[in-house]
Amino acid sequence: MTFSTRKSGFFAGDGKTGRRGVLKAVGLAAAAAVVLGLAGQPAEAQEKIKVAGIYTVPIQQKWVGTLHRALAAAEKRGEIEYSFSEKVPNTDYVRVMREYAEGGVDLIVGEAFGISREARKVADDYPKIAFLMGDPGVEHGSNFSVFDNWIHEPCYLMGVVAGTMTKTNKIGMVGGFPIGEVNRLFHAFMAGAKSVNPDVEFKVSFIGSWYDPPKAKEFAFAQVESGVDVLYAERAGVVDAAREKGIVAFGNVNDMNKLENGTDVVVASALWHMEPAIDYAIAQVKAGTFKAENYKEWTMMKAGGASLSPFYEFEDKIPAETKAKIDALAAQIKGGDLVVEINDDEPKSTF
Repeated sequence: MTFSTRKSGFFAGDGKTGRRGVLKAVGLAAAAAVVLGLAGQPAEAQEKIKVAGIYTVPIQQKWVGTLHRALAAAEKRGEIEYSFSEKVPNTDYVRVMREYAEGGVDLIVGEAFGISREARKVADDYPKIAFLMGDPGVEHGSNFSVFDNWIHEPCYLMGVVAGTMTKTNKIGMVGGFPIGEVNRLFHAFMAGAKSVNPDVEFKVSFIGSWYDPPKAKEFAFAQVESGVDVLYAERAGVVDAAREKGIVAFGNVNDMNKLENGTDVVVASALWHMEPAIDYAIAQVKAGTFKAENYKEWTMMKAGGASLSPFYEFEDKIPAETKAKIDALAAQIKGGDLVVEINDDEPKSTF
């Protein structure tokens, strides 16, 4: 077996299914209120559903770790029975999806990158099961919803801070692959920096891997040699390079100041929170009202799906006017008065 499976509360093949409750949710705000209401109920008053997570990488990897933490939190509240399989290669993914579907789960959460067509076929074959999958495409049929990490808004805010901190007017950015979900973050970061510092330039590099800290570190070293004094660490390894070179960095997806040895190095991180999306999906499944949707809105700042981390050790080093500007911009984003452009095109170095 090339992947591991962990179960909590149920076993594949037991054939049990969750009963359906009644829930009315109208629009994003109303649905959010319902989700919060459910979360506040005692565990015994809630009806558990069975949820399976299927991940192509270990749960320690920060992208799937974000999904896992949200589901584990729902399990801890007593809302779901949660089982998951990690390190499942794409060649085995569909088989594992079908095994969980046959085992009586109510909701399957995972990634369909690279197997979008095959995953949709599984959803077609199990119309009574809800699917919430990371996927670059659109929702499908009646039961296949999609999500992505839309954290471009806090990336824009990070860029504003970075644009005020650079002394060389050169900022480096190291990412995994030039795909849409990474490209949009880089563009938003660059736009934020440009909004306060029109003279800033960027060095953009992609390492061709989702997890290769030594390679990311070497790319960051090369960027520092070219004159950058601020780094955007989209991948692990960049923070270590910033520490060794005595410069600052900005983090991505998880809190890299606290989780990736970023004390005194990582100024702030653009955080992704899947709790709003996961809790909304759970509420819909319990109500029997789950349908195919794009969960984009649930992973943005307005719904709490994205945020900017605290500044930690840099709180007193960032000018008060910059912090006030960030607060004002965040309020504008949440209120819909500021729309951060989404640009999925590959970003290019400007020097």
